[in-house]
Amino acid sequence: MCDFEGRYVLEELVTTATPSAASPPASTPAASLTIPLPSPSVASPTQAQATPVLSRAQLNGFSPEPDISRPVDRLLELRLLHQYTTSTCKTLLTNSPATDDIWQKAVPDMAFRGKTYLADAMLSVAALHLRSQKPTDKVLVQASHAYSASTLAAYVETLNRGITDENAEALFLTASLIAFQATAQRIFIKDDTDTSVNDGASRYTTPMAWFHAFQGVKTVVATSWQWIRSSSIVQAVIDSQPSFQLDLNPLGTNSFFGHLLDGLDGELADETQDKVDATSQGYFHAVSVLNWAHKNPFPPAALAFPASVSRRFVEVVDEKRPRSLAILACFFALLKRMDNVWWLEDVTRREVMGLVSLFESGSPWWRHLEWPVRVALWDGGTIPPDVWGVDYEKEAQSNKGSGDTMVSHIELFAKLRSNSQTRASMSAQAELELMTVPLD
Repeated sequence: MCDFEGRYVLEELVTTATPSAASPPASTPAASLTIPLPSPSVASPTQAQATPVLSRAQLNGFSPEPDISRPVDRLLELRLLHQYTTSTCKTLLTNSPATDDIWQKAVPDMAFRGKTYLADAMLSVAALHLRSQKPTDKVLVQASHAYSASTLAAYVETLNRGITDENAEALFLTASLIAFQATAQRIFIKDDTDTSVNDGASRYTTPMAWFHAFQGVKTVVATSWQWIRSSSIVQAVIDSQPSFQLDLNPLGTNSFFGHLLDGLDGELADETQDKVDATSQGYFHAVSVLNWAHKNPFPPAALAFPASVSRRFVEVVDEKRPRSLAILACFFALLKRMDNVWWLEDVTRREVMGLVSLFESGSPWWRHLEWPVRVALWDGGTIPPDVWGVDYEKEAQSNKGSGDTMVSHIELFAKLRSNSQTRASMSAQAELELMTVPLD
């Protein structure tokens, strides 16, 4: 979903563009003003270079070529850079002063050393942040889309050339910022839950961009691990994440979300033989991550879900299987504790109620949706243990010191990936299509 899907949006944007000799006139048909986005099937650097990209010099008029008769909108770029360094970089959900310093200082410094895709990723996220505060500002709408398109095109082109020691750090950080972009952009989709359930069900779209973007980070990390494992910048970012403490038996007595696996044997009986194991493991692992994040006192721990679930689980979500949608609703309910973060503001209510609208009245899955709906509609500040279902502060104390580090999981995943691939590098198409070894 994007703002340029409707012709009327393009026409509105054109009317706000600054006229110039190189800019298309206001009477130009909207269809000819589409912003070129990178194709997932880019097969070679030569083809990628041939793809037209909307650059910073073209923001004011969507012109196909830079307008050298007027300067770049330097004030806009300075405004976005100021927004990023003073505010946006502090909202990336890290729990370490050292990591805050990295996003604020080290990342811009790296971007200024020739990593233009990282610079554009920073400015794109900053534009989205400002746009969340001023949603009617057409200049910010233009900037958010233009910088995003420029970031993705250069990112794909660089991946096609191959990950190296020289670009591995920047690609990891760019992939992380692209994940923030993908999640933040959904806050600008019109809220379908204000209409009737039936009407909302016809228009609600599952948030596949969440999985594509976060799984993309996982893939880049695994593929470039030989170079970034010794990076102090990457190490600090990874260390800021909570370590996994997964109980891979989600049917145990202490499993809060074990009920989501009820009747799994019946579903697997209808599965093709070659997918039975992958489907079963995908569901088990997804529920295990939910159980872990539910008990974790660090709210951003829930964001490990879209990054760590298996490729097969992503596929069943895309198929809109009821079990996968119920699991997804529980994941978004876990984000309720981060309602105060701009790119996650009200995401729980929007996504949970949107997912609920996909279930028919009288569905046997309604009982599995009671908890996420109750959390999504909670409007009383901090959620008490009797509503949340567990006292995560007490759970954290009892489990203190146990569990593997995030680095150990990455080491394992990188090893599995290297064993499954004969090539030393990764194509952009494979990365974008989630051609990865499931973490589980």
